[in-house]
Amino acid sequence: MKVKSKENPSVEEVVEILSEGLSNEAIITLFAHCSVFYDGRAKSELGAGDRVIMIKPDGTFLIHQKEKRVPVNWQPPGSIVSFQIEEGKIKLRSVRRKPKEILEVELLKVYLISYFQAEDYEALNLMGSEAEMADLILQNPSIIEEGFKALQKEKPIKHGIIDIYGVDRDGNIVVLELKRRRADLHAVSQLKRYVDALKEEHGSVRGILVAPSLTSGAEKLLKDLGLEFKKLNPPKREKARKGKQKTLDML
Repeated sequence: MKVKSKENPSVEEVVEILSEGLSNEAIITLFAHCSVFYDGRAKSELGAGDRVIMIKPDGTFLIHQKEKRVPVNWQPPGSIVSFQIEEGKIKLRSVRRKPKEILEVELLKVYLISYFQAEDYEALNLMGSEAEMADLILQNPSIIEEGFKALQKEKPIKHGIIDIYGVDRDGNIVVLELKRRRADLHAVSQLKRYVDALKEEHGSVRGILVAPSLTSGAEKLLKDLGLEFKKLNPPKREKARKGKQKTLDML
């Protein structure tokens, strides 16, 4: 069975789905009222509350509260997951060996439990990365402006790494800071640090923030600092076709 779920399950039904999900290397999800205990590099305790628990086939163990993106407790891939029944309640246990860390979850009430035997053999194919933007500029420097010449990609300086270091038609040093998404105040501050560092050696230095768009705050700060903006979208490329494995080979 690819997917199995049960709302308001009994203890026996939770045990059944947990056992099947773990043995079938499925993704297990629980909506539950639970308490959480952690013992490892530090110690923590999370009182009873409604949470989402996810257990992945690689041992990843995640506990989410109803807000925020990051799990409140988690264990990394490679952890060993098990469960036991104590005084009529189910306890989930995740053990990481090195460094030794133990995460225990006491299930006080399970609203829903499910498992999903997912098949996914694709690797993330990042489109339009900043590295691809840099290569595009190196191949076609005039897309920044006529007369621009790129001298070095990823030039290290004491305050970081400049994405592209070059000169304009008048021989002025030009610093390009590339962002594949909408640039914000942090990007402007980063560009300013690089420009200020190079001004100590070269005097006149131009700083250009290259991105698809700017936040309103970034646009204002650029103008106030005498820095520049060049609109450029990351290049798009077709995803290579890959053969898909249709079944999961069992060892």
